[in-house]
Amino acid sequence: MATYKPVVVPAFPKLGEKITQDTVYWRAYKTPVQIKEFGAINKIDFSPIPPYNYAVTASSRIHIYGRYSQEPVKTFSRFKDAAYCAMYRDDGNLLVAGSEEGSIRLFDISGRAPLRQFDGHTKPVHVVGFLLDKYQIFSGGDDCSSNLWDIPSATEIISYSEHTDYVRCGCASKVNADVFITGSYDHTVKLFDARTKHSVMTIEHGQPVESVLLFPSGGLLVSAGGRYVKVWDVLKGGQLLVSLKNHHKTVTCLCLNSSGQRLLSGSLDRHVKIYSTTSYKVVHSFNYATSILSLALSPEDETIVVGMTNGVLNVKHRKPEERTEKSQKRQPTYRTYVKGRTYMPKQEDFCVSKPVKRVLRKYDKLLKSFHSSKALDAVLEPPIRLHTPEVTVAVMQELHRRGTLRSALAGRDEKQINLLLTFVARHVIEPRFTPILVTVADMITDIYQPVVGQSAIVDRQFMKLQEAIEKEIDYQEELLEVLGMMDTLFATFTKKRATYLEENKSNGL
Repeated sequence: MATYKPVVVPAFPKLGEKITQDTVYWRAYKTPVQIKEFGAINKIDFSPIPPYNYAVTASSRIHIYGRYSQEPVKTFSRFKDAAYCAMYRDDGNLLVAGSEEGSIRLFDISGRAPLRQFDGHTKPVHVVGFLLDKYQIFSGGDDCSSNLWDIPSATEIISYSEHTDYVRCGCASKVNADVFITGSYDHTVKLFDARTKHSVMTIEHGQPVESVLLFPSGGLLVSAGGRYVKVWDVLKGGQLLVSLKNHHKTVTCLCLNSSGQRLLSGSLDRHVKIYSTTSYKVVHSFNYATSILSLALSPEDETIVVGMTNGVLNVKHRKPEERTEKSQKRQPTYRTYVKGRTYMPKQEDFCVSKPVKRVLRKYDKLLKSFHSSKALDAVLEPPIRLHTPEVTVAVMQELHRRGTLRSALAGRDEKQINLLLTFVARHVIEPRFTPILVTVADMITDIYQPVVGQSAIVDRQFMKLQEAIEKEIDYQEELLEVLGMMDTLFATFTKKRATYLEENKSNGL
């Protein structure tokens, strides 16, 4: 008796993942470090000077973390209630933060007690920041006002009350020392100039604005609210350049990388999307455990920090570049690898062949024992049917070659027929499976035609199979029509050759 030959599963080419430079770059971060805070993290801000510590605002405290420290190196806790939006000054020496009680506090990084306290808001202050001249602070609160403060005298310079709802985000210009921007839940983004008594520009976002970002050049403004991230041209009076809708839930934070060529957005859908600032297409994406409230990237893109609603701080560090220095260890010579390869056995040598033990899979064992129906059941199990459908089709092909496919398909109950029809309807339109699955569909129809109408589940699967085949036929007809049009076009492009008579006429004969 000949030995059994296992079923040969044909190998089909698979589409590999498209690896781009962005994929390699953003995947070069290590496994994240998670730090638990006391409450939801509403703001993360990196110091602009080395060693690039970052301030984390959560609950009623502001923690300063070192780049690689998992414990805070400094804590500011002089708040009666929640603290909001702790921001560094450009020189990294001062820190400003808003609070739930409506006051703004200014801290020296080397001290603990506030240097200044600014009182003027009547409701919580969610937005604070330094202007470019380093001696003025802008703020925005739930009292719908946007204020400008003088640091040396701790007095209010000007107050704008143009928003009609909570002011929850803002940023200062990196070019002009008098310009700052605020975003509000009244769906608007307003640009203020400290030299005027009213806003100089109003942009309608369309949803409550959660975050705004100004490019370093000062010409482009990014606003985030609802599911949208929108880019505006400030130099053209707030003209909308592009509207991005890549998140499934509200976008809560925005960030730029150090070169300004990549824009990052975090959302309540637990994703951080990375866009190219030239094409505004998503080039990479990060997935997190819970909803994201805040996001920050270190000045050298070495660290990415994400704050979440459950109070977890997720810190990822970039892997150091591997050194390409050659090892000093001596490698074996070439003769070590080829030793004994060319040895020819002599006449008195006795050659022993080592038997190769072949392990058969479950369906091969059943086919070897001629259990056709059980072999088909084995390849219809979820792990094989869903992840490697080519194995299921290969076994069906083998049963058809043996002439036992019809008997393997017959005698099945409602659940098994439903499973078979689901598999066939899903894969019959795939060109690699079509030849055998069309035969299987014909056999199932012939065998179970007398029982049609007795089960609503089976009838529904027959209808799905019919719809899939009809749709594929329509596609094929449309492709044939397109092919005919293309043939007509190609025929008109061919150069007409001169006949023998035309050549003679051209020669004057």
